[in-house]
Amino acid sequence: MNAPQKIPVSILTGFLGSGKTTLLNRILSEEHGKRIAVIENEYGEVGIDQALVIDADEEVFEMSNGCICCTVRGDLIRVLGNLMKRRDKFDYVLVETTGLADPGPVAQTFFMDDEIRAEFSLDGIVTLVDAAHIEQQLGRSDESTEQVAFADVLVLNKTDLVNGEALDRLETRLRDMNRMARVVRSERANVSVDTVLNLGAFELDKVLERRPTFLEPEYPFEWSGVYSLDIGRYELRLADGPDPAMSLVVVPDQGTDDAALRESAEWCVRRYAEPAAIISPGEEIPVGKHVSLPLDSPGRKSFFLEVEAQVRVGLYTQHTAEEFDLQLTNAEGATIRPEVERTWVAQHEHDDEVGSIAIERDGDVNPEKLNAWLGELLRERGVDIFRMKGFISLAGESRRFVFQGVHMLFDAQPDRPWGDSPRRNQLVFIGRNLDEQSMRQGFEACLS
Repeated sequence: MNAPQKIPVSILTGFLGSGKTTLLNRILSEEHGKRIAVIENEYGEVGIDQALVIDADEEVFEMSNGCICCTVRGDLIRVLGNLMKRRDKFDYVLVETTGLADPGPVAQTFFMDDEIRAEFSLDGIVTLVDAAHIEQQLGRSDESTEQVAFADVLVLNKTDLVNGEALDRLETRLRDMNRMARVVRSERANVSVDTVLNLGAFELDKVLERRPTFLEPEYPFEWSGVYSLDIGRYELRLADGPDPAMSLVVVPDQGTDDAALRESAEWCVRRYAEPAAIISPGEEIPVGKHVSLPLDSPGRKSFFLEVEAQVRVGLYTQHTAEEFDLQLTNAEGATIRPEVERTWVAQHEHDDEVGSIAIERDGDVNPEKLNAWLGELLRERGVDIFRMKGFISLAGESRRFVFQGVHMLFDAQPDRPWGDSPRRNQLVFIGRNLDEQSMRQGFEACLS
């Protein structure tokens, strides 16, 4: 009996405001005969993008996570695992990444995880490029460079905002960055579905030629230690560290060679994608579960491991042992040293200046006050505001307004009627060094 055909997956990426959701809506609204499952990767505490996707027969699944570079792979594995249980409902998958994501870890998922590799095949990576803003984004963001470098297709979007000579220069620059990609020009992401689906374009061998480290994964933990333990009760002691909590997974029956450590690391990726159970000081740490150990009060904290049979365990911790002076002791108080230690170094650095602000408020907005506030905000901070999006309830309007912006450009368009839905304003700002208190006060002053 022949094995079922793998389900093709396209990754839709591009920096904030490049037009990914516009292209996604275009795909979903056309007659292409496909049953598409859409996976949205949101950035920020309020999910907006799913509500911006048009009503369609396709199903939309949302991933929301903290560090989009470290945790996205585990979160994606979880969502794809749920999709596998209902594969009769769809025959294509579209993954729309957040505009701040490096597409590398997303692409890795389809090669690093055995179960996912058996069910899905990566069809191609489509990167949207904002012709009006890409030059400044390439200069300030490593992610935008990675998105161009990984693309099988580059959709040079918003060409109506740039003159022909500048477009030609930009296209030459993009081709210099990625000579393998096909470049397609568009306005408002108006491209043929054939441009982005059924590409058959992603070739692992070629990617490895360009980037030999492609299959070197990034992990949501930094350290692991392997301990050989006899029957008994053990105390895990942690001092104050750089975070008010430490996440970890205790792996049972842990091997000590490199292959065993990597196998457990991949297993832990799935665990870290699950919500962490909070284990208070003095409580027992469950084996094989993602847990968070709160350390927000002064002084060293103790947690416990109960061992019922001789075993080797692996501790896979969010931070290194040194940062929290992690110590494991037996019932007699003797310190147990790890047989093997390993540091898992991420291949990226977090940009601590980049963040998101979510504003949610009931009530109606005065349009004149809103325009005045946004005008002042964009004049003063437009360069640092990568993306604005959300929904606004305007006084005297029966329809909700979709609010979107990129840097200095802003637009609001009427959408569907509020109907019986509560009239609620939801806005997300993504950018660098944003003043949350000032922005909240500014918006609240716009309420009627």
